[in-house]
Amino acid sequence: MNRFLQTLLLMVLACVAGGCSQLPLRDPLRISLVGIEPLPGQGMELRMAMKLRVQNPNDSAVDFDGVALEVDLRGLSFASGVSGQLGSVPRYSEVVISVPVSVSAISVLRQGLSFANGDRSSVTYAIRGKIGGSMLSGSTFKTNGQIELPTSLLGSSTP
Repeated sequence: MNRFLQTLLLMVLACVAGGCSQLPLRDPLRISLVGIEPLPGQGMELRMAMKLRVQNPNDSAVDFDGVALEVDLRGLSFASGVSGQLGSVPRYSEVVISVPVSVSAISVLRQGLSFANGDRSSVTYAIRGKIGGSMLSGSTFKTNGQIELPTSLLGSSTP
């Protein structure tokens, strides 16, 4: 009986390993922020629609089922949002999807204090999230950068 269980376990492991080797290897999706639009908010929260460009560098379409993202400004948590949007990114193509995000009044206050006490010439940002897919095909993403603020916003220090 023990020998039978060992053989059965070995066969199952071989099938699992063979199945995993048949999973398609693909390049990760490229996701970038391309726009922000205001949305109506509730009470003291701000709402925005973040437009994300999703590029598929693969030779087969990628279906997605939901998006979640978080936004940090100046190293502090700023906004988060989710969307149950369904769609597909055709092979070697791109689509723009919209994700509504919420910004609490506390986050705005924290950002204001950070801006007043820190470097005011630029703002660093980080956007991270997850785009859902069927079974094992979901993927995470992260992008970050820096936005240089125009000197006209900062006030001139020269006479």
